[in-house]
Amino acid sequence: MDISIVIPLLNEAESLPELCRWIEDVTTKNGYQYEIILVDDGSTDNSWEVIHQLSKTNANIKGIKFQRNYGKSAALNEGFKAAKGDVVITMDADLQDSPDEIPSLYNMVMHDGFDLVSGWKKKRYDNTLTKNIPSKIFNAAARWSSGIQLHDFNCGLKAYKIKVVKSIEVYGEMHRYIPVIAKWAGFRKITEKVVAHQPRKYGISKFGWERFINGFLDLATISFVSRFGKKPMHFFGLWGTLFFMIGFVSSIYLIIAKVMETDFALTNRPSFYIALTSMIIGMQLFLAGFIGELIARNAAERNVYLIEKKISI
Repeated sequence: MDISIVIPLLNEAESLPELCRWIEDVTTKNGYQYEIILVDDGSTDNSWEVIHQLSKTNANIKGIKFQRNYGKSAALNEGFKAAKGDVVITMDADLQDSPDEIPSLYNMVMHDGFDLVSGWKKKRYDNTLTKNIPSKIFNAAARWSSGIQLHDFNCGLKAYKIKVVKSIEVYGEMHRYIPVIAKWAGFRKITEKVVAHQPRKYGISKFGWERFINGFLDLATISFVSRFGKKPMHFFGLWGTLFFMIGFVSSIYLIIAKVMETDFALTNRPSFYIALTSMIIGMQLFLAGFIGELIARNAAERNVYLIEKKISI
């Protein structure tokens, strides 16, 4: 199979028929063998009924329905598990991503040798104050932190080699940082492509201001995990040793000062309490490192989701 198109969705019943027809036209015109994997992330409208009807008219359309809303990362992760195409393309279900980009994305992966191609919506139709400006700040921070020079980390339109999506795990709200996760896994041929951004035709955006706050928190998390996720003791042990040694050396100095000068009021000195506090913090950081090591080795079920139904998977 040439292409798997993974589409996470939440309450997008109106846009699904038009989107699937558009994808079918593009893939048929280019002679691709394809599958469309629609992942219903706990929709409360009739999205699943629409998916069911679409799958009856087109055997290439497949569906996964979550029992409840888990988020976009969970939907992508399950879609990646089910994908079988040589190239996996993700896009949003709201018709703001254009299926006309599929052939060029496919060629960049299959013929130009890229592991991952991320879309860049250079011209956007979103609100400048509430989306465009915060997005620019967020992407600048992501570039600085990750070292990956992409203009639009959060663009839903991306293309991957099948090996990439089978090698990574997306959980929490880490879908914004799939290029970073792929880079951890050793896939370094990452680039971007300017793609068309369509005005929203149906419904309203499912994301609010909180996504930017969560995005920066996730960025801090992913920066830490990328360096110390498999070796938390290297971080906590380093700082634990530093704090403990500062406190220990200060305590030795104060004890010697007390021995040399009996009138030295040890407990009246702020440095005495600072030294004790530093030693306590150092020991706590060491304990945090040990606990982190245990958690890192016993988190096999951190990415398990309840799936209510599947179609042709």
